[in-house]
Amino acid sequence: MVCSDAKAKLMAERFGGYSLLEQIGVGGMAEVFLARHSGVEGFEKEIVIKRIRPHLSAIPSFVNMFLGEAKLAAQLNHPNIVQIYDLGKIKDSFFIAMEYVPGRDMSAVIPKSKATAIPFPVEYALKIASNVCEALYFAHTKADALGMPLHIVHRDVSPENIRVAWTGTVKILDFGIAKAATQLHETKAGEIKGKLIYMSPEQVMGKDVDHRSDIFSLGVVLYEWFTGLKLFSGENDLAIMNNIIEGKIYPPSYFRDDIPAEVESILMKALEKEPKRRYANACDMQLDIDTYLAGCEFTPSNIHLANFMKQLFKDELAAEKERRLAETPPSPARFSGASPKVSAPPPPPIQTGGSGELEVSAEVLEEEDTKDALLVALPPEEMHKLKRMAIAKSTTIESIVKEIVATFLKFQS
Repeated sequence: MVCSDAKAKLMAERFGGYSLLEQIGVGGMAEVFLARHSGVEGFEKEIVIKRIRPHLSAIPSFVNMFLGEAKLAAQLNHPNIVQIYDLGKIKDSFFIAMEYVPGRDMSAVIPKSKATAIPFPVEYALKIASNVCEALYFAHTKADALGMPLHIVHRDVSPENIRVAWTGTVKILDFGIAKAATQLHETKAGEIKGKLIYMSPEQVMGKDVDHRSDIFSLGVVLYEWFTGLKLFSGENDLAIMNNIIEGKIYPPSYFRDDIPAEVESILMKALEKEPKRRYANACDMQLDIDTYLAGCEFTPSNIHLANFMKQLFKDELAAEKERRLAETPPSPARFSGASPKVSAPPPPPIQTGGSGELEVSAEVLEEEDTKDALLVALPPEEMHKLKRMAIAKSTTIESIVKEIVATFLKFQS
């Protein structure tokens, strides 16, 4: 997150047809913003803008790779894949506009589970992995209009790119973008960077990769969820690469004795270092996962996962709610009350206190129900207090204002 001053600046920043609200991520390749897209008749939609850093536009090979992969990813319309809405260039920056998914990445879920001492169930890990498998299989088998396979491979299946919504829906982010990033990094004397610990052996060795590389990466992620440990480690990148290529993979039961044998079998098959010994496709892996879950006493649904997420992050959700209430710009409080029907024009606005902090304007409307409407513009701090009172009483601001006015008039009569 950005500091308050920078955030205030963002609130006023326009990026083409989008309003940048908050910077939610930054890396060597791009900046990521929560943004708002506005349309006619008050239409608004929160989205995510991934803005490529301007200096990368000077690298034609990167630009071509980025645009090509983004165009392919935009064709992936699936409930478990974050949808790309727009791709373009504004000033010196290429960008992607994509679906905003309120929730948390799995890179935040597991650490939060440890910090709050709320165990992350194996069943939930498998439920999430099943959804990831479904998304991967859809992308891996995607064909063009003529039926020719597109050969899409994610190349960056990692906790940061697996997001769980507050609704329990699981989504994969950044399909195909890793290929462009690899092109960028390989311009530096063959140096490999990025989320190295989740790469497959063939990816680390710089070989051509296919869909089975994503299956291996998902296996690495699952191993971490089950054991709480990184599968591959080392003192430096070279040591990690050697470990991925030649190191022994200990079964998860070596660290956790309550891992079911069927689950361990699924995981170790996904983690075979020879691609031909892994699952032939993500659909086969999903079938084994779903078959195991179907035989369990407890089979989690999206509702179960949603409730677990809300319990896990209840403190952050409460803080976010307070922050949004505090930052919501005040809007006129509109309330109505019975009064005689009149046709006289409304009186001019009245200012009190000489400061302009409180403006009251009365608008008399001729309506069939003979009710007048009063529009009151309040300063932000007073509007915020009314909102908090309404939430505490489980009622509306209109009802609170009516009660205040009725009480005042009662004692003035």
